Amino acid sequence: MSGPNTDYDPVEVAALQPEAVEAAREAALAAIAAATDLEALKQVRTDHAGDRSPLGLANREIGALPPQARKEAGQRVGQARGAVNQALAARQEVLQAEQDERILVEETVDVTLPTDRVPAGARHPLTTGAELIADIFVAMGWEVAEGPVIEAEWLNFDALNLGPDHPARTMQDTFWTEPADNHLVLRTHTSPVQARTMLTREPPIYVVCPGRVFRTDEYDATHSPVFHQVEGLAIDEGITMGHLKGTLDHFAQQMFGEESTTRFRPSYFPFTEPSAEVDLKCFVCNGVDSASCRTCRGEGWIEWGGCGVVNPRVLTACGVDAERYTGFAFGMGIDRTLMFRHGLEDLRALFEGDVRFTTAFGTEL
Repeated sequence: MSGPNTDYDPVEVAALQPEAVEAAREAALAAIAAATDLEALKQVRTDHAGDRSPLGLANREIGALPPQARKEAGQRVGQARGAVNQALAARQEVLQAEQDERILVEETVDVTLPTDRVPAGARHPLTTGAELIADIFVAMGWEVAEGPVIEAEWLNFDALNLGPDHPARTMQDTFWTEPADNHLVLRTHTSPVQARTMLTREPPIYVVCPGRVFRTDEYDATHSPVFHQVEGLAIDEGITMGHLKGTLDHFAQQMFGEESTTRFRPSYFPFTEPSAEVDLKCFVCNGVDSASCRTCRGEGWIEWGGCGVVNPRVLTACGVDAERYTGFAFGMGIDRTLMFRHGLEDLRALFEGDVRFTTAFGTEL
């Protein structure tokens, strides 16, 4: 008995007919061209190029054909699927470019516009206050000098005529670093900057020294173990107390208004002789009807700082010819000055980091 005739194709597969393959190809191309966005194109890819698409099912039927018929059917289906894949890739590129362009237009953010999503920051009033004070003296022709906050004992005390037995050297008044043999302290004032300046420069010297200082004070509404000072030093020939008074009057007027003035009360400081306490004319009552003024408490004046003529011993210790040169020095608390200037009642507001307090000052004073 003879076997089957394998030279002929007795199997009729409709999906592999040229007309069916061409129809599937044309339908796929039409769907691709009609896709208006990437999501629609994704669905077209599934419907017309996926495993269960007409062309995908036709490709699976090739295996049912006799060997001689498979080649022709495979080429027919392969060409159709290749055309569909090329069309999908081209349409993908076009739709992706359209989407990118649309996003650039629709989702553009104008970074120059103000926003309320993130509050605007503000510089701290201590920073802007110190810069304002420095600017006042730079406008007068002075220079700004700085120094380290960890200072040598000799510069912090001895060079400024504070002897070995001075009470400021005790642990109750000064922060000392360990070991004690290093003779280093957290500076108790910015006067060491003045000493450093005299040791490294020749007169005439006109410098202002703002900075952070440290003392073992209790932390309360009017005291802090860390606070800020500004000190000034003028060394030249013929310097007098009159120059000091005029300088401080100008400083006060720039900080508190044209009506401001100062007065001196005799005092004692080891590094100046003669020395004086500086009082500021009350900027609230101006000394008139002071009895009811809560700011000056009936005095008409407010204590502001200390000053005096530089002690000749200090000049000599720092290498300045005390026979030829004289000078004056002064020191005020920047924190205290800002409290006066802005009506602050509690010093701690400057140190507690509450953004609501800082924001009220804006970016400048």
